[in-house]
Amino acid sequence: MVELLSPAGSRDALIAAVQSGADAVYMGFGSFNARRNARNFTDEEFAEAVAYCHLHGVRVYLTLNTLLTDRELPAAADALRRASQMGVDAVLVQDWGVLSLAREVAPDLPLHASTQMSLFTLGGARLAAKLGMERVVLARELSRRDIAVICDGCEAEVEVFVHGALCMCYSGQCTMSALIGQRSGNRGACAQPCRLPYSVNGSRQNDHPLSLKDANLSAYLRDLDELGVACLKIEGRMKRPEYVAVITGIYRRLLDEKRRPTAEEAAQLEAAFSRSGFTDGYYRGEKGPQMLGIRPESARWPEELFAAARETYERGENRPVPVTMRCTVQSGRPAALTVSAERNGQVFSAAVQGPVPEAARNRALTADELRTRLGKTGGTAFAAKTIDIDLEDGLMLSAGAVNGLRRQALEELTAQLSARPVHGPWPRRTAAEAPPPDCAPVTAEPHLTCSITRADQLTAELADGAAAVYIPLELLDKLELSPYARRTKLFAVLPRVFRTEDEEKFRKILENSDCLHGVVAGNLGHLPIVEGLPLEVRGDFGLNVFNSRSLLFLQKLGLDSATVSFELRHQQVRDLNKYLPCEAIVYGRLPLMITENCATANTVGCSQGAGSTLTDRTGADFPVLCAYGCRNEIQNSKVLFLADKPEYRRCGLTYARLRFTTESPEECVAVLRRYQGKSDWVPDDYTRGLFYRGVE
Repeated sequence: MVELLSPAGSRDALIAAVQSGADAVYMGFGSFNARRNARNFTDEEFAEAVAYCHLHGVRVYLTLNTLLTDRELPAAADALRRASQMGVDAVLVQDWGVLSLAREVAPDLPLHASTQMSLFTLGGARLAAKLGMERVVLARELSRRDIAVICDGCEAEVEVFVHGALCMCYSGQCTMSALIGQRSGNRGACAQPCRLPYSVNGSRQNDHPLSLKDANLSAYLRDLDELGVACLKIEGRMKRPEYVAVITGIYRRLLDEKRRPTAEEAAQLEAAFSRSGFTDGYYRGEKGPQMLGIRPESARWPEELFAAARETYERGENRPVPVTMRCTVQSGRPAALTVSAERNGQVFSAAVQGPVPEAARNRALTADELRTRLGKTGGTAFAAKTIDIDLEDGLMLSAGAVNGLRRQALEELTAQLSARPVHGPWPRRTAAEAPPPDCAPVTAEPHLTCSITRADQLTAELADGAAAVYIPLELLDKLELSPYARRTKLFAVLPRVFRTEDEEKFRKILENSDCLHGVVAGNLGHLPIVEGLPLEVRGDFGLNVFNSRSLLFLQKLGLDSATVSFELRHQQVRDLNKYLPCEAIVYGRLPLMITENCATANTVGCSQGAGSTLTDRTGADFPVLCAYGCRNEIQNSKVLFLADKPEYRRCGLTYARLRFTTESPEECVAVLRRYQGKSDWVPDDYTRGLFYRGVE
């Protein structure tokens, strides 16, 4: 049976989800999760919430799916140990360092690959499973066909978002909020700049070109079940509890009754929350402007609908735990009651004893009276399914004694059901994290590398001055590489976003490219493509390296170097243990988003790779470049410029990258010469990025 997973951003939302039929909930405590602004739980509240969910057979998934610094990892280790001991059913992770830390300090705690890992191919999903992920949460942009391929070939369970907000950017790859406002989406503090107005090439035909409608796949639940999807996820940890109740309740009915929503249910879904309606475009493999939508300022919550939902989950136990009771009342022996509940094929029982019954003076206790008293489970999470009575005639047992038997037995059963995860071994092991291995400091100045976007940017002068040049894979057939291969090392940059059917094609291109020294891999799904090839593998910024443990993890995974996140301050880069040679982007327009939906085509029309320009309310222009597969990569409005700053040379970097996007070939060479110390060139407008500011 497919699992229905609901958000729990607060205690009330948790109760709403459980009482409305969720099979599992996802929630956070502390600050290490992708919705830091949700009303996350304290330790005590979280433990109570876990016990409440487990009593009802509802699984609990902890969201620990943000990027963490070295200083934050000890607290994350404590959180992982506590979560494991509380019986959390699984933890969602994004950060490679957190992944390795979890395996070390809580080895029995199941792990799920968060959608923040940007997994969208079979190769990436299978590698995640090989790394110990029991479940993979797929990118929201996948079509039915994409999902089917992964379900068919992946050893791990597959989880799919079916309802709620869609980000314009692939999850885990958005830095727009960080670079504009220092609020990092990768650290749970996104300011949602995609919901703001923009013009495209000066046109305001659609002045919210980055704002997508919410997803609604309620019509495809049977289809998803048949594909082999293990879990259907509802987004909304920032939403009201009533929203959680309405959406969860409708999806619960649709799953149980194996049907599509009625017109009334569809209207309720839209009334609960929507942005100009809903979209199922990605699932159907159809993109376009019809997927865009906004939430009008005049929109109001449907208080009548929400009041009815609130009454349902607040009125008491809406999904009682069925139990069987067996009570024995015999003369000369203590009254005995056994209460049992079955969960996942395992029977949990609590057996208690009461006083010895007395001979009846007036009227003897009857089986019906005893059954009625035992069945009064109001105020508990239980409902008696069957009550077997073994009662000797002529005996008396007070109502207080019977109530005491029932109360004690149910309390003991509650403790048993609440104290352990719904699935998996119990008790669990925990351990202290091992001290980090020694790492020699890097004192030499970094070698300059250059990445290009267009074929004309690769020139002999650029190749002569760079230790390596990174070339998009799709440009390899447009360039004669052999003259440049004698001047520098050439690396193919694998597309940031692709699909399973591209994997074999990419590998063949690499196998047939004699001039390549290596590849640049920015996604977990890239690694199976390059496995076994005689090429150096350098990790790109898409891997979101934020701490030393991540570097150690990627070293063990076989990478030869790694690019650190450009959301790190220079001091944080400096303090990383360089278990791998490290690279940082020190010049260029930093990528803000990689999108499946094309902002250019949606507004001004596609013009054979020409791209477009987004302009925000302040007048800042953001170039929109075409990416592999008719996708977009939105660039920052200003170039990062650090040539006059000595700090990047003192961070222990092995490589410093000049990232060329909109520059002419002549500008590329001018930038290179400045970073070589051969000129005093300065760009007209520039930023220091996050090199000194960092992010929340």
